Amino acid sequence: MKKNLIYTFAMAVALMATSCNENTATDAEATTGNDVATTAPATETTVDNPNIATTEQTAATTTAANPNAPAMTFKETVYDFGTVKQGEVVNHTFTFTNTGKEPLIIENASASCGCTVPEWPKTPVAPGKTGEIKVQFNSTGKYGQQAPMVTIRANTEPNITQVSLKGTVEASTIPTAGAEGPVKRN
Repeated sequence: MKKNLIYTFAMAVALMATSCNENTATDAEATTGNDVATTAPATETTVDNPNIATTEQTAATTTAANPNAPAMTFKETVYDFGTVKQGEVVNHTFTFTNTGKEPLIIENASASCGCTVPEWPKTPVAPGKTGEIKVQFNSTGKYGQQAPMVTIRANTEPNITQVSLKGTVEASTIPTAGAEGPVKRN
């Protein structure tokens, strides 16, 4: 029993350590300006979970079982932060509008790893009103292509929507002994 618990814990740690280093976003997912994201990514993976909405499904939610259900329409679903140095913190706000006919209630927003922290409105968003999902990505300990994702659970149909950041983290430079003179040790 103890062996199984240790094995499960080791697998969870390994999963968490590698989850932010995957590059799952593509350039085709990025939107620019104030356009509403209504097209699907160029390469779309099959999702086995029927509760997770693709961008195409999100656009068609008003014709779902409840035509009055709240709907989240984002100005952008992917934010490209470009290239940052290791240790920098990236902040971005995803703005959405409740395009449904009932108040939108966000139950939870969770990130794909501990390097990303989302904040969401805790009060209902009335039909026609806007809300914000603030996301903070800490690049400490990260290197290379990054694509952290935020999963939002709300009273929409389907009830899960995703937004993400993408970009590259470069190694920070470490001063050498020659640049500032010899290192003295006592």
